[in-house]
This record gives sequence, C-alpha cells and structure tokens, in this order.
Amino acid sequence: MTESYVWIALLLAVGIFFSAFFSGTETGFYRATRVRLVLDALGGSITAKCMLWMINRPSIFVATTLIGNNLANYVTSAAIVIGAERLFRGSYFAEFAEMLAPLVLAPLVFVYGELLPKNLFFHAPNRLLRAVGPLFLICAVLFLPLSLLVWALNKVLQTILGESPQRVRLTLARKELQQVLSEGHQVGLLRPSQQHLAQSLFSMAEQKAIHSAIPAGRITRISHGMSKADVLRLAHRQKVSAYPVEGSDGNLIGYLRVIDLYLQEAAEIDDIRPLIEIPDDENHLSALMRLQAAGESMGRIVNSTSGETVAIVTTKQLSEPLFRGGGA
Repeated sequence: MTESYVWIALLLAVGIFFSAFFSGTETGFYRATRVRLVLDALGGSITAKCMLWMINRPSIFVATTLIGNNLANYVTSAAIVIGAERLFRGSYFAEFAEMLAPLVLAPLVFVYGELLPKNLFFHAPNRLLRAVGPLFLICAVLFLPLSLLVWALNKVLQTILGESPQRVRLTLARKELQQVLSEGHQVGLLRPSQQHLAQSLFSMAEQKAIHSAIPAGRITRISHGMSKADVLRLAHRQKVSAYPVEGSDGNLIGYLRVIDLYLQEAAEIDDIRPLIEIPDDENHLSALMRLQAAGESMGRIVNSTSGETVAIVTTKQLSEPLFRGGGA
C-alpha cells in the first residue's frame, strides 16, 4: 500500500517537473539572445548549434513544447486523481474527492509547474537553455512523429488561411535585435542617438517607400529644352535641389541636380541622370538602399503591373523619417 503511494508521488513529481521544464524552456526560447547562441555554436557547443537550428525553425520547437506540456499536464492530473481515489477508496465521498483534489493542488502545480520556471527562464534564458538543452533535444527526438503531425496540420492551416511562419521569424529577430541594442546602450556601447536611429529603422522597416514619395502628378517637372538660367531661377524660388526631366513626348527621361547646373558651362540642360525604378510594393529601407547603391538621389516609383510612374521619391525623403523617430 505504501509502495503504491510512493509511485503516485513519484508520478506527480515527474509530471510537475516536465510541466516546469517545458513551460520554462518555452519562455527561454523567446527570451534567448540569438547572438550569444551563435557565439556558443561557433565555440563548438553542440547544444547551442541544435538550439540555434530549432530557433530558425520555430514550428518544430512550438510543436515539441506543446506536446510535452500536454503530456506533463496529463501525467500530473492522472497522479492527483489516482492518489485521491486510493486515499479515499471505499468512502462515501470518494467521487467528490477525485473532483476536489485537482482544484486543491492546482495552486501548487501552477506555482512550481508554470510561474516559477517561467520567471527563472525570463531572467536567465541563455544560461538555463544551455543547461536543459540536451534533455529538450532528447524530447524533441522522442516526440518527432507527433511533432511532424502537428507541423503538417500547421501547414494545412497556413495554406487555408494564407499565413506564413516568416512573420514569426521576423518578430523574433526584431525582438532579439532590440534586446541586443538595449543591452549595448545600458553598458555604454551605444549612444542615445544611435539607439534612436536603430529604433527608427525598426519602425520604418515594414512601411512602403511610396508612403514617403510625392505623387507624379504633384511634382514640378522641367522640360529637356529649358535653359540653364530658367531652371536655376525656378530652383531658387522653390528651394529645390533636383527636378525630374521630361522629354518632348511628356515621359520622364531622367532627373537633373541643380548643383550640376552650377558646375557645368553649357547654357542648356545636358547632364541628365537616370531615374532609378522602384516597384510600388518595395519597402522603405530597400528603396533607400537601392538609391544609395546606385549613387543617385532621386528615383521613380512604378506600378508593378503596368510599369507606369506613380510617384517620385528622393533619398532625403526616405532618410528624414529615420532621424525624426520613424513615421512621425
């Protein structure tokens, strides 16, 4: 009789342990700094390499923790119910005790199986992940058939709903970068202005370049046949440093920088620079890098389907939001 209670207590302890293990590991997964895992992996740590592989494939990790947590909760509940049934066997309120026991022990399971491990992994994610990594990898291998089934179901849902795990990866990467920058600022590696610029980069990363551009119909154009003096007077009056240039057929053929007019000797416009084409679905930072890589200060945003020019954008318009706090 006593031996059976020992096995029930052991089963309960195992259930709470694995509940704490998977709950804490899940928190550590989202809190871990990928940079540190990469450094550990480069240092030869097999555990770090395996954890890094899983971080790059979050669906496998989530499936493993989901299965592990459910099994641990089932074992814990079964141990509590069996223990209550054995303890009150033959009593007239045995059935009531089986229902009441899980409620009485719920705070214990919550504190030691959920709250405490999550708090520990929250404050020391990398260190604890390295410690529990081997056991988690063993569980991942054991649960692999079920994990693949969950993964396949996830793929079906993604196909139906049109969702992609890429958003999860980008969210994790952004949080990791923000954490690294915050730590760098705290230890004095980054100045406030550098951290502010990084935060602006994050906020502008998903915005489209067309949001910072001027519609093609609202921007002043100059004709290819205009004289140098006329363009300089117009630029002086409008305080503009560059103009798109249109040909005799009304189509844009390039752009002109006012500074080039001051440097050239000819009386007519002859130093026309190419307008870089930017698709209308391209994001803010990609458009800025495209212009800077080409060494140009103006580009035209074109419709991805028809190729028609819909807006004009400059490097100044794309870079200014980065220094004034994002989309302000």
